[in-house]
Amino acid sequence: MDDYALVLNAGSSSLKFCVFQRPEASDWRLAARGQIEGIGTAPSLSAKDAGGGRLASEKLDSVRDGRDALAVLAAWLKSKYGGSRVLGVGHRVVHGGARFARPTIVTPGVLAELHELVPLAPLHQPYNLAAIEAVSERLPDVPQVACFDTSFHRTHTPVVDLIPLPRDLCKTGLQRYGFHGLSYEYISSVLPEAAPEIAKGRVIVAHLGSGASLCALKEGKSVDTTMGFTAVDGLCMGTRPGTIDPGAVLFLFQNQGLTPKDVEALLYKKSGLVGISGISNDMRDLLGRSEPEASLAIDYFVYRAAKEIGALAAVLGGLDGLVFTAGIGENSAEIRRRICESSGWLGIEINEEGNASGGPRITTQRSKVSAWVIPTNEELMIARHTVRPSGKNRVLRGKDSNRAYGRRRSMFATSSSKTTHRTTETSLFSRQRRSAQRTSGLG
Repeated sequence: MDDYALVLNAGSSSLKFCVFQRPEASDWRLAARGQIEGIGTAPSLSAKDAGGGRLASEKLDSVRDGRDALAVLAAWLKSKYGGSRVLGVGHRVVHGGARFARPTIVTPGVLAELHELVPLAPLHQPYNLAAIEAVSERLPDVPQVACFDTSFHRTHTPVVDLIPLPRDLCKTGLQRYGFHGLSYEYISSVLPEAAPEIAKGRVIVAHLGSGASLCALKEGKSVDTTMGFTAVDGLCMGTRPGTIDPGAVLFLFQNQGLTPKDVEALLYKKSGLVGISGISNDMRDLLGRSEPEASLAIDYFVYRAAKEIGALAAVLGGLDGLVFTAGIGENSAEIRRRICESSGWLGIEINEEGNASGGPRITTQRSKVSAWVIPTNEELMIARHTVRPSGKNRVLRGKDSNRAYGRRRSMFATSSSKTTHRTTETSLFSRQRRSAQRTSGLG
């Protein structure tokens, strides 16, 4: 019987999921990837296998919220994997604050601490935590692991994370945290194989998508990043402005009469590419348009990225490599070309043919700084953290995990009628009651 790990990424209008299978003595292998989108409006379920083959594509009758979405997902997963075992459920959680520096097993105490961080990520954290709570109701004996977008950046020096406000205010949690850490952690983990010549050097990773940021790596560790206290900071994004003068926000309150909710909606949903262009938050749409507003939005996106690359190169004391990843970074040769050309003063010389083909290396052999395209895989990173041997705050696997969890030990094994003690078989996404046996599942 195969072992599985479930990875969830819950948002306000979507529930993304991955099912990973790990045969004996090998790494996790993707079995299915999909999402329920349009929650509360026009919900639909889609899923594909590892090769891109369609597993599901259907409109849904009524999915009002995340709990409804999880119920739909549970039913679908039960139909696909009902006889298999789930070792753990991993969640992307946007904010871990200063306290959580690594993926952490969720307990009631941990969950309470994560709820205290909701004001720091109001548009992400509540949905991440709601998914954890919903899964705990369906799989009370299965470990859940919170994997944080902030934890990879806990290697920063104090000066990097400082916000220059009065000390008493900073003690309330005002500091730079950084985000997209799961993506950067994955890129760091594959650099020794994908680009060994720069893996231990000074590298800037450009995670460019609807959300966008840069991370400066030295010897594979985060030295600095463009996002700070919130995921609004740094680069221009699809609907978020990136760095702006704080005085502009004061102006919105004092002279435009906007409320905090108005400003929140403005900063998170109405700015960035869509705000500049008035057309779209999707870079693909803007690249295909001829309006000057679309061109201006693209120009600003490239300008901000090149400006921040220069700043992070200064922090690193030079640059050995630049890595593009995420939706825009992996798929837009035009944006990569323009950013590389704007950063040419660093010694980046793009290879047009390599860039057009998507890499992996997109610079010439004589380029002093090499540039690469490396697809990210945050979900695989979460799966690895969810069930693997590691530090005290991470989930173990196999026999070690049985010992570590005590009462939860039985969920990894099929119960037997000959055993003296009742055991729990965790059948993936099914719930049945049998004589002398309880089966926990999402179904």
